[in-house]
Amino acid sequence: MSVLVLGGAGYIGSHMVKRLVQNNQDVVVVDSLVTGHRQAVDPKATFYQVDIRDKDALREVFQKENIEQVVHFAAFSIVPESVANPLKYFDNNTSGMITLLEVMKEFDVKQIVFSSTAATYGNPVHIPIKETDPQQPINPYGESKLMMEKIMDWADQADGIKWVALRYFNVAGAIEDGSIGEDHNPETHLVPIILQAANGQRDHIEMFGDDYNTPDGFNVRDYVHVIDLADAHILALKYLAEGNDSNQFNLGSATGFSVKEMVEAARKATGVDIKAQVGPRRPGDPDILVANSDKARDVLGWKPNYDNVEDIIKTAWNWTESHPNGYNDK
Repeated sequence: MSVLVLGGAGYIGSHMVKRLVQNNQDVVVVDSLVTGHRQAVDPKATFYQVDIRDKDALREVFQKENIEQVVHFAAFSIVPESVANPLKYFDNNTSGMITLLEVMKEFDVKQIVFSSTAATYGNPVHIPIKETDPQQPINPYGESKLMMEKIMDWADQADGIKWVALRYFNVAGAIEDGSIGEDHNPETHLVPIILQAANGQRDHIEMFGDDYNTPDGFNVRDYVHVIDLADAHILALKYLAEGNDSNQFNLGSATGFSVKEMVEAARKATGVDIKAQVGPRRPGDPDILVANSDKARDVLGWKPNYDNVEDIIKTAWNWTESHPNGYNDK
């Protein structure tokens, strides 16, 4: 029996595939390669270049492979792009989920772990955010993911498809050996942007706003190492395999770090005096976004191995140094 990883050629998905293979699991990967990289997929996994919205092609994968569980990473995830082009996000993300669930129902596959987002909460009413807090997205990306959760819930009620949604904010780092890592074009995530400044691909890092209601004036975010995140998905698969009901879990470091603290940690991790400048605030950026992950720790037994942001950045730097141009270096 195999685990199907949708979006398994992407940043998080490829690390998930790597961890499953290391656990001697049979893995099938489906990825359109619109943003993913074929080189990122572990050679022991079976790969299909398929768009999740292509029902006939997806059906062929299910016909050929003995799939027992599904992990879903195949979603667009850039917030500003979702605001500028919301229909793209509802088409790929929300509509893609409907197609997937229809095929899962057809082949009697009853378990799915969904890579959701803490963006479903919108502007938080509590810090840290708990799973019981209101979900009121403030952008199409968060809305599309919340709709996907609701669709899975109705599919559970109607068809018995059990699901786990994992909600988190910022993912960083890379596998220790630097064989795979984060490679987006354009890059929008803070850690790789800081490291581009460290290796000379950028003149400096711009920190947007220094007048937030935080200890050092810079906004604070939650960071989880990509391997810890992959391991949480594996624990969620085990949770479903044991016959448990559908559920939702936040994944977070429990400690937020400001942008300034991230730059300072990167200077220590890399040994490079990274130049940083303060720029104007970006509209819609909350002061603090940190997720409470007590439920994941208690129910799933999730124990992150990386709780020091400097250690997280060091693993990302291993990847950056060995692949300064990302997968184009291969």
